[in-house]
Amino acid sequence: MASYDYDLFVIGAGSGGTRASRIAAGYGARVAVAEERYLGGTCVNVGCVPKKLLVYASHFAEDFEDARGFGWTVGPRSFDWATLIANKDQEIERLNGIYRRLIEGAGAKIYDARATLLDEHTLQIGEDQVTAENILIAVGGWPDLPAIPGIEHAIDSNDVFYLEKFPRRIVIVGGGYIAVEFAGVFAGLGADVTQLYRGPLFLRGFDDDIRSSLADEMRKKDINLQFNATVASIAQAEDGSFKVTAVVDGQSSELEADCVLYATGRRPNTAGLGLDKAGVTVTEHGVIPVDEYSRSNVAHIHAIGDVTDRVNLTPMAIREGHLFAETVFNNNPQIPDHRDVPTAVFSQPNIGTCGMTEAQARSELDAVDIYRSAFRPMKHTLSGRDERSVMKLVVDRATDRVVGCHILGPDAGEIMQGIGIAIKCGATKAQFDATIGIHPTSAEEIVTMREPVPDTATAEAAD
Repeated sequence: MASYDYDLFVIGAGSGGTRASRIAAGYGARVAVAEERYLGGTCVNVGCVPKKLLVYASHFAEDFEDARGFGWTVGPRSFDWATLIANKDQEIERLNGIYRRLIEGAGAKIYDARATLLDEHTLQIGEDQVTAENILIAVGGWPDLPAIPGIEHAIDSNDVFYLEKFPRRIVIVGGGYIAVEFAGVFAGLGADVTQLYRGPLFLRGFDDDIRSSLADEMRKKDINLQFNATVASIAQAEDGSFKVTAVVDGQSSELEADCVLYATGRRPNTAGLGLDKAGVTVTEHGVIPVDEYSRSNVAHIHAIGDVTDRVNLTPMAIREGHLFAETVFNNNPQIPDHRDVPTAVFSQPNIGTCGMTEAQARSELDAVDIYRSAFRPMKHTLSGRDERSVMKLVVDRATDRVVGCHILGPDAGEIMQGIGIAIKCGATKAQFDATIGIHPTSAEEIVTMREPVPDTATAEAAD
């Protein structure tokens, strides 16, 4: 029998790799983890955690304004970007330490270096070579920028967390949740924001009502949304500012900015890992195809998280890592369920979503009922702010099961967590209706919508 240095070697100490290493070590496996950048991966360092801290910071401007309607007098105020970033860095450093203690406390060894594969069982880490019976690839993704003239002048969604100077004018290119969130952050902190997206409406894949309603709300915040827009080039002026040449609705346009942020997508960070030497299949986009147990085409090499391009969310990577360890090191085969995963977009206002969009339901089910409510949140009856929330349920008419829920409004992500449980359990609309609402809250709207909206799809078909 072959003898290996480790029972499991994990490449990548993000959330998924950390969970896998801890659980496997807890079952007695000899485990090592290699991380070349920062413990905690994207989420802790340049993703979910620092992003939400910036979202919190950016919302204070509206909170100060809203306070007047409630009798508060808010005096002179100012914002200092350097203070925010320094405090954010301190918190991230604290979390890095926690991740190190979690991994080492479970009995796993950490290599603070890049690991590459030499063959299907051998890895190179710095000057060291080690062998492992099982290997887990959990290296996450990396921002992907297009090859346009002047792209070297742009920053990506990693760089933005380390900007030394706050930009008074920023152009954000992209239409995914990262671009949308940073548009809200910089607008809230006082920048002039223009967001460019190549399609007719951002947040492709989300429910259309939520997408269009968010666009309306962002425009109210003076965010300049430019859809059907492509960037031709970026040039730097003598004063250090930038000129963005774009085509918007077929017309040439020029924008001036102090910063150009590209958030046009991410690619699996698999280049240069030596996967070819181990015989692991990788797509042209860097994705590692895996089976339902997260196995690659090489049986003892697994992959989890963004490198597999299934559901690219931190909690999903954690679940995949946990179940991988259960399957391989506890003789307890477990398959991660990628259906009905609740998630949030920390736009302003927030989005919370779970299950099918209306478009998906209409394409996959025989008949659906749609329940929709748009209203002004109670807080703004006194603040005077012109902001509206939208709540929507998608129901399978044949079973009465709620197959989708979509919310735009304050704390939408917080509200969606509980609704995600109900949807995962297969709750019906009748059960939603039988649930007493918490009054007065926005969330009670979810259990008080009684009449479906007119079925326009059916009506159009009948005509």
